[in-house]
Amino acid sequence: MHRILFVCTGNTCRSPMAEAILKSKNLKDIEVKSAGVFASSGSGPSANARKAWEENAIQHDHQSKPVTKELVDWATLIFTMTASHKNALIGNFPKAGRKTFTLKEFAGETMNHDVNDPYGGNLDIYRTTYKELESFIDRVIEKINRL
Repeated sequence: MHRILFVCTGNTCRSPMAEAILKSKNLKDIEVKSAGVFASSGSGPSANARKAWEENAIQHDHQSKPVTKELVDWATLIFTMTASHKNALIGNFPKAGRKTFTLKEFAGETMNHDVNDPYGGNLDIYRTTYKELESFIDRVIEKINRL
């Protein structure tokens, strides 16, 4: 069983989109959650994040939450959206270092390890981020299936 935690800044855009995408694949041996390194509890997703996943026929309820020790301990793999998220998470939870990667790093990207932040952008920007997340999540699934 793989327990995947997606992490971004406020847990209202990228990480909930990633969570929605992976959950929609209904993979039997993967559980998914998301959180933010600077998130407050209980905020809904950004309107455009929700629109992006709904345009792809995904139904997903989401309330933001901060990264906690319990979530870090629960996860077998932690995928951050940027290198700075990864550094912040490992700085707060040093024992998580061996299971924490940027999403793009784990997927095999060798250059830029950051997923673009759509925060405050229009729906087209969120659609682009959604497609980027979906592409890298598909690569991550392939890699996990080979483990």
